[in-house]
Amino acid sequence: MLTSVLQAFGLFMATNIDDIIVLSLFFARGAGLRGTTRKIVVGQYLGFGGILVVSVLVSLGAVTFLPESAIAYFGLIPLLLGLLTAWKVWRGDGDDDDRVADKTISALTVAGVTFANGGDNIGVYVPVFVTVGAGAVVAYCVVFLVLVMVLVLLAKFVATRRPIAEVLERWEHVLFPLVLIGLGVAILVEGGAFGL
Repeated sequence: MLTSVLQAFGLFMATNIDDIIVLSLFFARGAGLRGTTRKIVVGQYLGFGGILVVSVLVSLGAVTFLPESAIAYFGLIPLLLGLLTAWKVWRGDGDDDDRVADKTISALTVAGVTFANGGDNIGVYVPVFVTVGAGAVVAYCVVFLVLVMVLVLLAKFVATRRPIAEVLERWEHVLFPLVLIGLGVAILVEGGAFGL
């Protein structure tokens, strides 16, 4: 059991370390707004829960209706969110940071970005889940769900360090849409969407 826990820890870190940047930008975007942490936690759990459900179902052979090539198109979610945010900033809607941030920081937005960024997670988790027993799969899932909270708290810690917070406060209106657009394009390209 200890071996499964350690393997789950390593697997989680390898597949989710990039989320610290995205989550930190969500925290910067919602800085000073009531309920930001709760929305991010709920969204991260919803998105990651979706990744786990799909991974477990695929490993059991229960889900075969979604071709592997379709996962790449999940990149459209952060791409469109990034483009929408960039459009609002360009139009000047970014002048009222609280209003834009409140619209941007929702549990469903965080969940969508988390799930879209989870194509590589699914691609890694499925072969592991297929090769280990049911007890190990449960252990992996429990460890993953505990580490989701650690990841969110780490991202909040990073986003609230004074030097980082100052940079994020000054540049988040540019960084947030750029990171989402870049993430979306990367998912689309790596997955070969649209023949890329």
